Amino acid sequence: MKLLKIVVILFLSVVYTSNAQKINVADYGIEPGKDVTLEVNQLIESLKGKKDVTLFFPKGQYEFYPENAIEMYRAVTNHDNSLKRLAIPIFNFENFTLDGNGSTFMFHGKICPITVKGSTNTVLKNFTIDWEHSFVNEMKVIENNVEENSFVAEINSGKFDFRVENNQILFQHYDWEDVIGQNIAFDPKTKAPIWQTRNYALNGKGKAKVVKLDNVKAKFTNITKVTPPVGTVFATYGPSPGGNRFAQAIHLDQSKDNFIENVTVFAAGGMGVIAERCENITLNKFIVTSRSDRNFATRADATHFLGCKGLIKVENCLLEHMMDDGINVHGAYIKVEKYLGEKTFLCEISHKQQWGLVFAEPGDKIMLTSRETVLPIYETTVTKAKILNEKRVLITVSDVPAKMPTGPLSFENITWNPDLIMRNNTIRDNRARAALITTKGNVLIENNFFSSQMHGILIEGDNKAWYESGGVRDITIINNTFDNIGYGSGEHYPLFAAPLFLPNQHIGAEKYHHNITFSNNKIKSYNGLLVHAFNVIGLKVEGNEVELSTKYPTGSKLPTVSLDYCENVSIQKNEFRNFSWPLKVEKSENSTSIVVKKNKGLSKK
Repeated sequence: MKLLKIVVILFLSVVYTSNAQKINVADYGIEPGKDVTLEVNQLIESLKGKKDVTLFFPKGQYEFYPENAIEMYRAVTNHDNSLKRLAIPIFNFENFTLDGNGSTFMFHGKICPITVKGSTNTVLKNFTIDWEHSFVNEMKVIENNVEENSFVAEINSGKFDFRVENNQILFQHYDWEDVIGQNIAFDPKTKAPIWQTRNYALNGKGKAKVVKLDNVKAKFTNITKVTPPVGTVFATYGPSPGGNRFAQAIHLDQSKDNFIENVTVFAAGGMGVIAERCENITLNKFIVTSRSDRNFATRADATHFLGCKGLIKVENCLLEHMMDDGINVHGAYIKVEKYLGEKTFLCEISHKQQWGLVFAEPGDKIMLTSRETVLPIYETTVTKAKILNEKRVLITVSDVPAKMPTGPLSFENITWNPDLIMRNNTIRDNRARAALITTKGNVLIENNFFSSQMHGILIEGDNKAWYESGGVRDITIINNTFDNIGYGSGEHYPLFAAPLFLPNQHIGAEKYHHNITFSNNKIKSYNGLLVHAFNVIGLKVEGNEVELSTKYPTGSKLPTVSLDYCENVSIQKNEFRNFSWPLKVEKSENSTSIVVKKNKGLSKK
């Protein structure tokens, strides 16, 4: 019987191998050093209907320009929807591998490198994505005058042109110009956002003045709130929304079993990887970083996952120098505009950068939710989803409450909530957070290194701003290193778990987040902050080691552990070393079943 099994396995292996096809792009005139956009598009089109295909690129640098790329209107979540030029469209394939063999894919202008849609078992490996001209405009401060709040800066070291018109600087790109939009001050010595970088944001008060001094330099007066120090790199990356998220590096859309391995992203006019409504995604040795002659990488998140399911696995990755978060995993709340009767609701995609999202399909379980408390009300199943336009959809469900709830309502898709494993990754030196995690799946965050300008790990969810759903149910954060978290303002935590509430929202009878474990982590901290939790039931903060760091100014007026409307909390066996000010646990009166004991260097308030 054992011999028979071996024979069957060998036979199936032979059959699979005989059906697999390796396509060497060189055989189709696709060669390094020239624009290959049209040829790659045509080759992929010729492979439609074939399975088990590997598209192989001999090592080299391949150029991709927008003029000959196919164009289609694309709704890309958390980006700006628009007509987009696609360099490598992988649509409706089964068992498709793109193997770059160590090649660089160099892009020019507004073009989207890789789009995977409606495909199964797609492998992207062994290549680098870069743009000749970065989407981030860098200005190095070479002189300053604090009294007049002015500075002189080199513009991208003279590599790219700029002009000044009507007292406004315009950065020239492939076929468009950027004004100063979103911005951040960066310290080239630490390779991270500068300490308290918010001080150097755009002024917004008084009349700013810009003078072009020569082809390399310009003088700025009253541009920033505080004059940036000499040596600072002041970076801008276009207006938002509608101006700086138009060309993501990799878009995974409605696909199953996606693998990205040994891929580096040096630049993107959006995110490194954006995935929506995908099942099972693996990132291994995925790198987002700046090129050696730049300080910045992508204009937005390194990785972002919305409305996915199955397992997201992120291992052995380096994510740094991006202009937003390292990873964000969440669902979406959509507004209920009106109940039409007959179990049908008129709904609206809540956030502009989610318009076009496939929120639900027949068979999905969805939850009717209060927009006031962000709490679930009634679970049902979708029987029909009729898309009216990219903003509105009619959703028909199997059953509705006997009495329709009053007040503003929304829906949350609870079928599409992925499990997440993050292991052996480094996320550092970026604007914003290391990780945002709001999924109801099982989450393990283990053996990672985090150092971010804002919170280390943010577990949020909101139904009024970004409409990111997913109160967590089981998340374990263990054996990680958090290094000087929150140097953007000095007031951020390694772990911050709280739904975002706006003034017209309020807490409900139940807790939003459940079962969070934050244990055995090592924290280097200049401010002594550890955990802030609001609206959480089941929180363990145990066995963490927190050591004073003097890399940034030390001290904080905030509590080391802050608990508000929490229940069943254990703060035990944590050790704080070398702090010269009192570190305290602060809890609200509406927090219950709180155990604080056997901690070294931490006192109760």
